[in-house]
Amino acid sequence: MNAKLDSKTLDVNVPPRSHRHSLHRYRFLLLAAIVVCILPMTMRSGSLATEVLVYALAALGCNLLLGHTGLLSFGQGIFFGLGSYSAGLILTKSGLQVPAALLGAIVMGAIAAALVGWFSIRQRGAYFVMLTLAFGQMFYFLAYTTPDLTGGDNGLLDIPRPALSIFGQPLVSIASPWQYYAFVAVLFLIAFWLMLRVSHSVFGRTLLAIRDNEARAAAVGYDVRRFKLAAFIVSGAVTGLAGALHAMMTGIAPLSNIDYHTSEMILVMTVIGGTGNLFSSVLGAAFYVLFADWLSTLWPRWLLLLGLVLIAVSLFMQRGLWGLGERIWRALRRDRGEPA
Repeated sequence: MNAKLDSKTLDVNVPPRSHRHSLHRYRFLLLAAIVVCILPMTMRSGSLATEVLVYALAALGCNLLLGHTGLLSFGQGIFFGLGSYSAGLILTKSGLQVPAALLGAIVMGAIAAALVGWFSIRQRGAYFVMLTLAFGQMFYFLAYTTPDLTGGDNGLLDIPRPALSIFGQPLVSIASPWQYYAFVAVLFLIAFWLMLRVSHSVFGRTLLAIRDNEARAAAVGYDVRRFKLAAFIVSGAVTGLAGALHAMMTGIAPLSNIDYHTSEMILVMTVIGGTGNLFSSVLGAAFYVLFADWLSTLWPRWLLLLGLVLIAVSLFMQRGLWGLGERIWRALRRDRGEPA
């Protein structure tokens, strides 16, 4: 009787399995919220803090392709740049408000991703990478040769940042850097939560199966191409949103936003943070943006130092900053005598 009572007592004290699983799933959302709260307390520049969240969004989209689907894409700059141009054109030419500009950027990023993905997923390995790189160059030259639409080499200038309004009545101003940071932070947390839902859904688990063994996933009956294309579309939508927020932050949609160097930068952020984990994208973006900002004040050739960091990550931290943190945490637990 006492044994049964003790067992029941233990059962009451232990949280249900589903509750523990829910807490485990959304711990990354809590970590992202902590980062959002820490940035204003530790940084003086609201624009730099906003830049961290903007590129973290872009890295989230890249991580869905690289970390969850195994697709090394050099086309992320396409979606980022088109998001910038879309938001800029809507705000400067149409007179519509910020929600319409952001929605337009999301839709444009998704459409461009569907186009690029439809062709690219038909190839594998180096040929897939070359296709995405070729698309990146093609969109870059399209933007460069249509100055009436994109501003050409000068980019789209004087992009406004109007207050959030309903039926023409201004409600919330986002004019100052920290006001805009708060606005971007809310959008970032919503997007991060949605991406968590995607990654933990059946769709996200199927992407992991495709990444680990594409032939077996196809043999089971999954339409591999359709899942890859859907991953491209989601990635393009999120990256397009990041591009729009970047254009509103700087007041300009430069040609460099659609350049392949932007694709490389987003990819580097994703690799530095670690692939396969969405919160690692936040770490990678924060490290890249803040480290680059600090190095640029020390030495004009700071990219050389950044290259050395990338070499170190490739040689010693294949799982990025998140993997390094996990190794340190396991070592600390072993030192305390706890199971790793």
